[in-house]
Amino acid sequence: MPAMAQGKPKKGGTLRLGMEGGSASDSLDPRTYADSIPIAYSLMIWNTLVEIDTAGNATPELAESWESKPGAMEWIFNIRQGITFGSGKTLDADDVIYSINLHRGETKSPAKGLLSAVKEITKLSPNQVQITLSAGNADLPFILSDYHMIIVPNGTTDFSKADGTGAFTLTEWQPGVRVVCKRKPGEYWKPGRGNFDTVELRYIGDAAVRTQALITNQVDAINRVNQKTVALLSKAPNITISRSQGAGNRFAFVALTDVDPYKKRDVMLGLKYGIDRQTIIKNVFSGYATVGMDHTIGPLNKYYDKKQKARPYDPDKAAFHFKKAGMSGPFELQVSEGAYTGATDSAVIFQESLKKAKANLDVKRVSGDGYWDNVWLKVPFCAVYWGNRPTADLQLSQTFVTGQTWNDTHYSNPKFDKLVVDARVELDEKKRAEMYAECQRLLSEEAGMICFAIGDALDAGNKRLRGLEPHARYDMNDQRLAEKGWFA
Repeated sequence: MPAMAQGKPKKGGTLRLGMEGGSASDSLDPRTYADSIPIAYSLMIWNTLVEIDTAGNATPELAESWESKPGAMEWIFNIRQGITFGSGKTLDADDVIYSINLHRGETKSPAKGLLSAVKEITKLSPNQVQITLSAGNADLPFILSDYHMIIVPNGTTDFSKADGTGAFTLTEWQPGVRVVCKRKPGEYWKPGRGNFDTVELRYIGDAAVRTQALITNQVDAINRVNQKTVALLSKAPNITISRSQGAGNRFAFVALTDVDPYKKRDVMLGLKYGIDRQTIIKNVFSGYATVGMDHTIGPLNKYYDKKQKARPYDPDKAAFHFKKAGMSGPFELQVSEGAYTGATDSAVIFQESLKKAKANLDVKRVSGDGYWDNVWLKVPFCAVYWGNRPTADLQLSQTFVTGQTWNDTHYSNPKFDKLVVDARVELDEKKRAEMYAECQRLLSEEAGMICFAIGDALDAGNKRLRGLEPHARYDMNDQRLAEKGWFA
């Protein structure tokens, strides 16, 4: 239900969340966040400089505005004035600089790589920061929306104090069990948000238990709904489903294109035409996925090439390419449920669909233990998933640029590499979109990735709950349901 159709926000009530994506080792230190639950509780307590809206655009949060010089190497961020932390301290540029620097230099933060191009951060005034990059990047606002980069008071070392600018304050902390936050007194600085009196987030790792908790009204909303139970939940009179199409994982089989036989372009084209994507989506993902285009840019990304047509299942065309390549297998595909749930069933359907192209696929089932160390990036043809990324640049550069550690197809094309670099610094949206469209076309035709499906992010909640909307980035309304929601 769109926000405009949900009515005016109301104050009060306790929001009970049942979520997967956390563990007993979870921390309040933003340098440790790695899954859904830490993101969710951190955004109850803290804010970032930039927020991503439901359409995937970068919008102001603690940064009131920003501007860049041509070339996207020098940026100025204007910090919102009059914002206070729970301790009463007023937000200023020193807090922003300290918080960003937590993820630079000697740190184990997963966000360190995102800030590798940051050359210098300078305080221009109490409410203005200049960020200078070593290489231009038009996506810097998106990078600063990353969930690791919450803004904490300058000098913070004890994050258990949970001193934030967010709508809620931490009252109970039991990682692996539950987290409880209460609304701060007074008006929240974001009109219409921060409506619940209390938010209780429960760790419920089992999908069946989570679903039952929602059905029996023990929780108000759950994440990561099992595709096979969506139809059942949809029939419940008091439950609504939130489906973020194309916001989930990218499911693929990847081949090393510098290794025989996959270095032959026609072999890869034969495999791409020989996979029945629609049957996999229907039978493995119960229809809750979007057809993949053989790269990792999804339909919710603003630079997704809408002109690109999905490659159809065409056994005759597949057979043509195999004949042109002078071979039709057998191709050994290594898969494991440790790669992603449904990898094995997807491979078996692939095996069957290739038979109509008179090609042979051997599906080798391997252990999930050590899969990412011993199989992925090591064997010529295997299963992999890629998560959603906030920008097209991150989606492409980590996966397909020549020499990147995680380039799991060994794809190498100087033209593609140059397009990625040029698009990164291009501030003209039309030109940038054209560059990314060309990148997608090159990958679809040349790369060794068979991305056959992009999963949907599926949440479910009580019908009286408002704010459980689809989002372009993460589930649970970009993990901001506690801040954005209310009860009707």
